[in-house]
Amino acid sequence: MSVLVGLIVMLGMLVIVPMGLGLVADPALDRIRRLWPLFAVPGAVSLWLPRGGAATAAALCYAVGALLLAAHAPRRLARTRGVRPAEAALLTALVTPSVAALALVAERSGHELFGFGLGILALTVPHFHFAGFAAALVAGLVCRADDGPAGRFAALSVPFGTLLVLVGYFVGNWAELCGAVVLTTGMWTVALLTWRSLPAAGHDRTTRALLATSAAVLVVTMLLALSWALGEATGLPHPSLTWMAATHGLGNALGFALCALLARLRLRRQALVPLPEGRTA
Repeated sequence: MSVLVGLIVMLGMLVIVPMGLGLVADPALDRIRRLWPLFAVPGAVSLWLPRGGAATAAALCYAVGALLLAAHAPRRLARTRGVRPAEAALLTALVTPSVAALALVAERSGHELFGFGLGILALTVPHFHFAGFAAALVAGLVCRADDGPAGRFAALSVPFGTLLVLVGYFVGNWAELCGAVVLTTGMWTVALLTWRSLPAAGHDRTTRALLATSAAVLVVTMLLALSWALGEATGLPHPSLTWMAATHGLGNALGFALCALLARLRLRRQALVPLPEGRTA
């Protein structure tokens, strides 16, 4: 696993997942979030160990946490009367880290999984932390804030696109391209709704900058994802996986996921403790 990919995955494990769980406002998830370092720290350590028994054991610790998170999804679903679009996106966010964890355990043990090489497995880990967990979570939060047709479309298309991309791993490049189209459309809708929400951030320039950055970055990173999937399906020239990790992957991790969650954390704190009149953050 390359240094860049390892750093991106560490950000997902140690920062993005617990920060995202804190935004869901679910007491049961708060308990998992408090325990999360017990799983995430060994998972992060596994990234830097040589492939083998020690790395696999550390990765399995992370898999336990991811499975606990996924197991909460059916319990949350059982408490819900019908699944609204925002809830469907949030449920998807709870499940996707387990896909990343499965790929991580296989990659750290040095074994191919379902015919996928170690390189693809290594890239699957960040993909399902950011295009899976972070994307679905933010789409659900956006839909909570704007439950109109566009918000509901974003909350449904992002999980559906993520599922299609996963199916495309097994079916072929054209299915993966369809998933990329659906996911890109959904994420661009998230970007549009985020941009439209900027006035709601009031005079807090930091929050507005974080929201604007997350929206702008999505336009570029998802265009890269679309170009890569199109090239894989048609044979047209397209970026290499190394280039995609350095652009699409890093942009989604820092520019989209981290900025989007930081902004929503600030908005939540402002709602709980309003700033004094005339003061900006």
